[in-house]
Amino acid sequence: MCSTPLRKIVHVDMDAFYASVEQRDNPELRGKPIAVGGAAARGVVAAASYEARKFGVHSAMPSVTAKRKCPALIFVPPRFDVYRAVSQQIREIFAEYTTVIEPLSLDEAYLDVSQNLKGMEIATEIASEIRAKIKQVTGLNASAGISYNKFLAKMASDLNKPNGQAVITPKNGPGFVEALPVKKFHGVGPATAEKMHRLGIDTGADLKEKTLQFLVEHFGKSGPYFYGIARGIDERQVKPDRVRKSVGAEDTFSHDFHAYEPAREGLQPLIEKVWGYCEANGIGAKTVTLKVKYADFNQITRSKTVPAPLPAIADLEEIVDLLLLPIFPPRKGIRLLGVTLSSLEWQASGAEPQLRLAL
Repeated sequence: MCSTPLRKIVHVDMDAFYASVEQRDNPELRGKPIAVGGAAARGVVAAASYEARKFGVHSAMPSVTAKRKCPALIFVPPRFDVYRAVSQQIREIFAEYTTVIEPLSLDEAYLDVSQNLKGMEIATEIASEIRAKIKQVTGLNASAGISYNKFLAKMASDLNKPNGQAVITPKNGPGFVEALPVKKFHGVGPATAEKMHRLGIDTGADLKEKTLQFLVEHFGKSGPYFYGIARGIDERQVKPDRVRKSVGAEDTFSHDFHAYEPAREGLQPLIEKVWGYCEANGIGAKTVTLKVKYADFNQITRSKTVPAPLPAIADLEEIVDLLLLPIFPPRKGIRLLGVTLSSLEWQASGAEPQLRLAL
């Protein structure tokens, strides 16, 4: 079922991280629905407080939509230097327990505590200690998931949010997955979930019934991963210092684009997503790539490289405009757009490009 000896993996995820930092530092914001991001017409929500989430506000949502869902929403501009500093405090706490740490972003990480620096045998106790210390040092709440592999630890960390933790044991893992809707699987985005639905796959049990050959045929290189997690198996190791060579975001739209302006509007949240995370992690980028997938599923990419890292989001927007404009009018409707930044360079010490950008 899993590698021997049994691994002990903890996934720590800060609760509404950016928004919680803002509420911590400004008492007037506590208990109120806030969104970190820009309120402008083309703004996008980078993070939402739990008070705002009750209204359906979430990250990557256009700001105009968020305001419509929650008229009392308060927009707060992001302070990435502060978020980076707090993230560093959290990583220093992780390092007291293990050297095997794989950050995914400023606010979450995998920890392999099978052999930990404290000599503690029970992973749930380690997770509790880490969460308590994070609260003591930063004043912020963290949730955690504990299991024998990365997929299940990630899923467990969502079970008792906010400010809670959960464990999925080897005995319970396969049954947990079988009962779970595939749309809630980590690593299964909306487009993949819809494709699975069309193939009659709605739950982990449905996924488990499919052969490896079937999954490879329909999902390519992701097929073996889906085959494994349907059985509660995930052999991926926790990888310290994993370096990303690029960072990107893409979205499949509910209606095909035929005109420039709607397509440009659809790209804006993707632009702000990749720029925000690069800024948060102290990364500069010199190459911009635009991905376009047409209604017939043919796709093209267009790229531009500049001599020095882009200094501001306005420069990124200008390049995206230059790449997008010549595509119109398109030969077919456009169903998917994506933006990728590459040729990455460090622009701040202590930051690593561990980015999770699925929309």
